[in-house]
Amino acid sequence: MARHLEAWLQQVWYGGRGGGAWLLPLSWLYGAVSALHRIAYRSGWARVRRAAVPVVVVGNITAGGTGKSPLVAALAAALTARGIPVGVLLRGYGARRKDPARVVAGDDPLEVGDEAVMLADVTGVPVVAGVDRARGAALLVAAGARLVLCDDGLQHPALARDLEIAVVDAVRGIGNGRLLPAGPLREAPSRLTRVDWVIWHGEPPSPPRWRGTAGSLAMQLEPGAARPIVGAAAPRSLASFAGKPVHAVAGIGDPGRFFAMLRAAGLAPHEHPFPDHHAYAPQDLDFGDDAPVLMTAKDAVKCRRFVDPRLWEVPVVARLSPADGAALIDQIAALVAAQRNA
Repeated sequence: MARHLEAWLQQVWYGGRGGGAWLLPLSWLYGAVSALHRIAYRSGWARVRRAAVPVVVVGNITAGGTGKSPLVAALAAALTARGIPVGVLLRGYGARRKDPARVVAGDDPLEVGDEAVMLADVTGVPVVAGVDRARGAALLVAAGARLVLCDDGLQHPALARDLEIAVVDAVRGIGNGRLLPAGPLREAPSRLTRVDWVIWHGEPPSPPRWRGTAGSLAMQLEPGAARPIVGAAAPRSLASFAGKPVHAVAGIGDPGRFFAMLRAAGLAPHEHPFPDHHAYAPQDLDFGDDAPVLMTAKDAVKCRRFVDPRLWEVPVVARLSPADGAALIDQIAALVAAQRNA
């Protein structure tokens, strides 16, 4: 049921399909509640708390994936290479555990959230997941972080931030331009003019439709060699799967991007999209044959417990254009330097 509903909404939001007009009153209600939420913080009725170190928020204004988590991982790697101790903070979408707590690579993604486990696995830096972001940031500071990277959180002003990055899918954009649930928008498109950086996932329009106050730049996700989810088999290039039966599984915000990436590598996978953050069961991956099953890193952390040698993870790395990427890292590093010298 959830899979069919999500597929229908994606068609309404991004595919030009009609039939969603009855959702407009709910969108108006969503917009009104969101406006009151923002007013509460701007007026001081609701408390904004500041962390002891600079906070950088990487988010988007649409529901579903735009590539935030790979970008957070790339920023963590670049800043760590500069000697800056980084911590990653996220809500832990779908997690059973709500109180902020440290997450390590071996944690149960159903307890702490799939993206939290994935980021702990990929980055190797302290990761905290929990609803109360201010408390979570304090845990990261106690763990030695001198900079907090928030995966998502543009719409959660309770934690003060020093720099905002919005990621926009260059292909899907803002869809039909409507607020949730009639469209994919969490906020009005004008929000993109108030962030510091707009990062386009894919080739941006020329000239870019939106720019942050500091600018905009392009990001590409590059796949690496496939790795077995369990067992000691050697990694395999994606090209080694070409010309053979192979399945592709994706429970992310835009499964089509993952499938397109595999096709661009020369594969012709049998595509199996699932809802974002899907909690897999073994039968979900039973396709009636022994062909390899390729999946995203976010899916892989939830499927390791199946001990199935058919399953392979395809990692991705976010690549920014060199000059603009350096400018972004320089700006973030300057925040840390200023805080140290204060």
